[in-house]
Amino acid sequence: MTGDLPDKPRPRRLRKIGVAAPVAAGFAAAAASIFAAALEWEIPPVAKVGVTAAAALLVGVATWATTEVRPRRVTPAEPASRAPEQWPPVPEHFTGRADALAELREVFAARRKAAAPAPALVVSVYGRGGVGKSSLITRFGQEVAGSFPDGRLYADLRGGVDSPVRPKEVLIGFLRALGVRLAIDPGGLEELRKLWLTWTKDRRILIGLDNAHSADQVKALIPAERGCAVLVTSRQPLFLGGTHDTRLGPFSEAHGVELLARLAGGERVFEDLESAKEIVRLCDYLPLAIGICGGRLATREQWTLRQMADRLADERRRLDQLELAPTVDKSVRASVQLSYDDCTGMQRRLLRLLSALSSAPDVPGWVAGELLDISTLDGADQLEALIDAQLAECSGTDLTGTMRYRLHDLVALFAAEPAGDDDPARRGDAVERVLHGYRRRAEEAAQNRWPQDWSKGGRRSTAEGQIHAGDWLNAERLTFMAMIGIARRLELWELTWGLSRAFCSLCHSLRAYWADWAEAADIGCEAAERAGDRRARAIAALDRAAVWGGQGGQERGRADAEQALEAFTELGETWWAARALRTIGMTLFSDGHLDRAQEFLVAAITAFKGVEDFWWMARTQRNLAEMRLAERRPEEARELLEDALEVFEREGNRYSEAQTLRVYGEVLAAQARGLHRAGDQRAAVETFTKAGYSLDRAAEMFRRRGELWEEARCLRAAGEVGDPSSGLRELEVARRAGEILEALGDSWGVARSALSVGRVLGRLRRVAEAERELRRAVDAFEGLGDRWWMARGLQYIGEAHLDAGAGSAAGPPLRQARDIYRSLGNEAGVRRTLELLKAAEA
Repeated sequence: MTGDLPDKPRPRRLRKIGVAAPVAAGFAAAAASIFAAALEWEIPPVAKVGVTAAAALLVGVATWATTEVRPRRVTPAEPASRAPEQWPPVPEHFTGRADALAELREVFAARRKAAAPAPALVVSVYGRGGVGKSSLITRFGQEVAGSFPDGRLYADLRGGVDSPVRPKEVLIGFLRALGVRLAIDPGGLEELRKLWLTWTKDRRILIGLDNAHSADQVKALIPAERGCAVLVTSRQPLFLGGTHDTRLGPFSEAHGVELLARLAGGERVFEDLESAKEIVRLCDYLPLAIGICGGRLATREQWTLRQMADRLADERRRLDQLELAPTVDKSVRASVQLSYDDCTGMQRRLLRLLSALSSAPDVPGWVAGELLDISTLDGADQLEALIDAQLAECSGTDLTGTMRYRLHDLVALFAAEPAGDDDPARRGDAVERVLHGYRRRAEEAAQNRWPQDWSKGGRRSTAEGQIHAGDWLNAERLTFMAMIGIARRLELWELTWGLSRAFCSLCHSLRAYWADWAEAADIGCEAAERAGDRRARAIAALDRAAVWGGQGGQERGRADAEQALEAFTELGETWWAARALRTIGMTLFSDGHLDRAQEFLVAAITAFKGVEDFWWMARTQRNLAEMRLAERRPEEARELLEDALEVFEREGNRYSEAQTLRVYGEVLAAQARGLHRAGDQRAAVETFTKAGYSLDRAAEMFRRRGELWEEARCLRAAGEVGDPSSGLRELEVARRAGEILEALGDSWGVARSALSVGRVLGRLRRVAEAERELRRAVDAFEGLGDRWWMARGLQYIGEAHLDAGAGSAAGPPLRQARDIYRSLGNEAGVRRTLELLKAAEA
């Protein structure tokens, strides 16, 4: 994720120190280099500790010497890419509309001059289909682009089709374009709206909302920020409060003739101006219809304008005698029909087949070749011919640099009518080729992004391949989901499952698009069931379990994983069975059932080792280490993590290495606190320093990848290290982690950060503040249904009172925590609370 939160870093203020500072800094740099090398060298863990012991002390001294009086606010990574640019290209033959453009300029100029506070400017342009609303806002958006340095966002809301785009889908796409990686499901539309307001604050963004169906589709997409502006088009007035509404009418005769001349040639129009005027009149002065006629004249130089006018008049008379569905204006229908009739058979077939994919917002160019069963280049030529005839249009270039194409919804409706006369089998084969093409590309992207999800060990992937895979999903998401829906409607069950599997894998690796991910997982389960493929059904169940786990539905996820484990075991699928074991263990761990969870995690580690999949073995060891840390067994956790680090470093898996370094830092911090309590201050200082280094290194690795959510988790961990000399810094870092996670819509992460803040306040003996923060966390966990972390919060309240010498105040929350631990079967939690209760009663 590559976005900045709305606040700025504070200026750095250092201690006033003498010449010792440069010397200390030099020693620190040397020590850090030694320590970094020790982590990279292939030497035993014990030797690593020995190499770094002296270095850690030097780092500690230098850190003290240069510590800020007030720690600087940690900020997310700087944007790694340009501001989002989604604006579609201006039509090449844009004509007229001087009055409409002047009105828009006047409205925008008035807003710039206004001194009073105001919400975002919203301009609504409405008018009949084909009148040129989209072309107008596209043209004006290009003109004012310089006034919106933070980017231009665009969405086709598809209000003219049966299934308009939901506001939630648009917000997810817009937030993603702004660099907001929603690693946790933020919830419904209301929660997404809050995030949208957060990430548009203090920004100047132009937003285009094309083809709106209703006001309800638009309201949630309007930011509150004064510097933003929204251009909306619709066929009916939307009656949005506080907007500037303008109706766009048809062309004047002069502008209609001008557009015809731009397309068909000025000389031809000049030679037969009366026929040109008649063509414009027969097109009802609609730019779409005039453009289609002009496009056909441009490709038929032998036609005279008189011939075109006569043909158009005949077509209008024919249509007047027919009873037609009122979905397409007769003027548009007549112009499309004439152009369609003059296309080659292959071009007509392509137009009809494209209408079969109309549930997708647009498609890449390779789709034409698959539909026609010809090469990609030949298919592109046929598609360009449709564009020349003004029957198709380019919707722009996506994140991967691929040109994308679409049909105007009126043209798509027209093309669907003669499509009914096609041979159903041949038409079905064409669509199926496209679906297979999407499956091949999706599986390629998914295996580049997360190869370990596809086979034992997985193939090696590059950073470039992983980035491209993410860009591919971001560009194709809505179209990809439409393709899954088409495959399902056609009851192509094996193909539906394959598409869903690839989509789930990509979403899982990116921790993104949670609602789509859940829908695809459900469809995958249904498709595998209908196909009668037990192995595929078990894999789909694991995919769905991953979604449930991320959305807090551990019990439902565990049921899916248990079903998968049974099937894999009976099928002799050892590797997949190991993955099911791990999933069951993690759902139990997340619910606080530690004793049961460890049985499954240990079994999974053993199984992964047996099939020599060391990546999954190391990943599961990290999970088990986190459990050991929760059980206050840091020595065992450290050993597990050092083994896992060796695997990830050897395989060059930097993401997993960074995740493991974060947990390693937390384990070192727990050991350091134990040393401090035992009175071994020298060893404690060394270990606190190593913990901080491990967390800083993990945070930096995530920062370089633009992984803001993971970076925030590192900051949260750094905020609860418990170093007595860094209490104020830890407090600020923990609070900053909570701010970032709130901006990312991670309500669980916000509660977890509040817990960290409360613990730091407790260590600073600010007990009243600590209890308020911890109570806030407990209430949040209760609302989220997370009873284990609710118990931990209550336990920490008791610990804060105990540390302050208030044993009587510690008793009630500790007894509450004990009861919850007992209900969960969490023996480690029960033992700990009993120890604390004994101390409170002493």
